[in-house]
Amino acid sequence: MTGSSDTPLVNILNVEKTFGDGGGFLSTAQPIVKALNNVSLSIEKGDSFCLVGESGCGKSTLARTVIGLNPPSKGEIHYQGTRIDSLSAKERQPFKRKMQMIFQNPYASLNPRMTVAQILEEPLKIHEKGMSKGAIKQKVEEVMVSVGNDPAWGPRYPHEFSGGQRQRISIARALMLDPEFVVADEPISALDVSIQAQVLNVMMDAQEKRNLTYLFITHDLSIVEHFGSKVAVMYLGTVCELADVKDLFDAPRHPYTQALLSAIPKMDGSGVNHIKMSGEVPTAMDLPSGCVFHPRCPYANERCRRDIPTLADNGNTKTACFAVEEGRV
Repeated sequence: MTGSSDTPLVNILNVEKTFGDGGGFLSTAQPIVKALNNVSLSIEKGDSFCLVGESGCGKSTLARTVIGLNPPSKGEIHYQGTRIDSLSAKERQPFKRKMQMIFQNPYASLNPRMTVAQILEEPLKIHEKGMSKGAIKQKVEEVMVSVGNDPAWGPRYPHEFSGGQRQRISIARALMLDPEFVVADEPISALDVSIQAQVLNVMMDAQEKRNLTYLFITHDLSIVEHFGSKVAVMYLGTVCELADVKDLFDAPRHPYTQALLSAIPKMDGSGVNHIKMSGEVPTAMDLPSGCVFHPRCPYANERCRRDIPTLADNGNTKTACFAVEEGRV
């Protein structure tokens, strides 16, 4: 099946991901962790689709599931109308060119035994076997310059660079095969604040010049406001709100989203009356019944404790919340 013009570039359908199987080889039973719970998202071509939520909510697990590093336990991943999660490694090869990933920690994602040139040449040698050495060198230099790197860095090793420089090298590696879709898993969280904007600008420039589509994972909502076009808010493996970025920031509907946005510092002093959530985040090994947010939600009632809400249209946003649906928020 081939995608049509109105087919999303990436379609995530009812994806679940669990870790642990309740047992192990000559070991005690391993607890089952429900990292993703019935997640469905559509990412259109050209989107800067942001996925936000606190640590442990399943953002990185979803990123790795979409890119193919963690196959889903249930559900489907479609790319331009073709289901890819069930493909063999050989069948998936053409899609690996189109889908690339930028990892969170540039100190861990680059092979310390390889030079920068070797790191950037490797994808071309794997996927472009007929490419000449001269053409490979030219391509490496072109991509290095496009992300603000000096081509003279080629013979040097990753440990010789700062965090920001390493992450720009990681971005260059992701762009070597001219992908259409890039998953960026908190690509600036390990960097100094002073250089986070530089790396974001490199990514935005690359998107404009190369017509890229991003799935951008972050816990920093202030970045989403400037970088994203659409945003999904996750809590404990579940998408609780989905909207265009402007609509979400103008009028958040879900109680959890309202609490997150109230915590963003404002230069003009507004927003100091932030919403304080009670209780602790439950564990993914023992999910609450009904809505996963109900133990911390001030609007929860018996229905919230009993039934699981699904994403439904509420004005300009989609929310998974009975309180919104019933007008209690």
